[in-house]
Amino acid sequence: MFSFCAEPKTLEGVTWLACYLTTGKHIAFYGSFITVMVLIAITAPVALLFGFGGATAARSTIAPLRWFGKGYTAIVRGIPDIAFFLFFVIALDQAFEFLRHKVLCPEWTDPIRQGNDFVVCSAAKLPLSSSPQWVHETYGFFLAVLTFAIVFGAFAANVLYGGMRAVPRGQLETAEAYGMSRRQTFWRILVPQMWVYALPGLSNLWMILIKATPLLFLLGVEDIVYWARELGGSKTQVFSYPHGDWRLYYFLGLLVFYLALTKVSEVALAKLMARLTKGQATMGGEAQRKAVAS
Repeated sequence: MFSFCAEPKTLEGVTWLACYLTTGKHIAFYGSFITVMVLIAITAPVALLFGFGGATAARSTIAPLRWFGKGYTAIVRGIPDIAFFLFFVIALDQAFEFLRHKVLCPEWTDPIRQGNDFVVCSAAKLPLSSSPQWVHETYGFFLAVLTFAIVFGAFAANVLYGGMRAVPRGQLETAEAYGMSRRQTFWRILVPQMWVYALPGLSNLWMILIKATPLLFLLGVEDIVYWARELGGSKTQVFSYPHGDWRLYYFLGLLVFYLALTKVSEVALAKLMARLTKGQATMGGEAQRKAVAS
């Protein structure tokens, strides 16, 4: 990046460090922080959508739909996250390729399962081998987001289901007495009030999602953990910028990053909770009323 970085072996001190921190790999390392933030920003609302769907299905009066909602929550929550991530990404990728294979290559006669190999026609590959590198990276990131959303959606479904059950039954009966239909009661009374009861659990889930982002490394995405291990490892004289084992310093930087992100999240969630509980018949709402009265 700097003109004086052309001869790394002649550098020392601050100039060496300036050149070292602006190498191509370090730029990718800085970009990986954006990758993590984008993952969180996309996964959180998608997981919340999955969770809302799962909680709504679990409350359904239609038995198959109710079984699906409760089964989704129980099965995904019962599987360790790492095991699910390692299995599901492969299964999801093969499922997409299998469907494309059936549509694009109907004349194919060879078996798809050939021993340990999963073989589909070239047109069905995702992404295509001729696709540029950014397409491969985007596809891998898409699979990661979908996997994260499914896993955390199951936990969100359990939290939202509990929030729905916590809404006082009298509120729903009053709405029914005023002539509201079941659908109107759900959207106008139950859903607006359930967030007060669900937010503490969703707050914990948000924190867990932040802490789970290093699992991107297991999904083949070059995230901050990947680059911290790659850059922090010992570099010998064969490298342009040799150094010892600096992984401690790189992972210490990740520690500071996650602590800062957690702190900002705590402040934002506390303000959101105060806003939602204002005027509500909850402990938080009662505390606010007492504070105003005093």
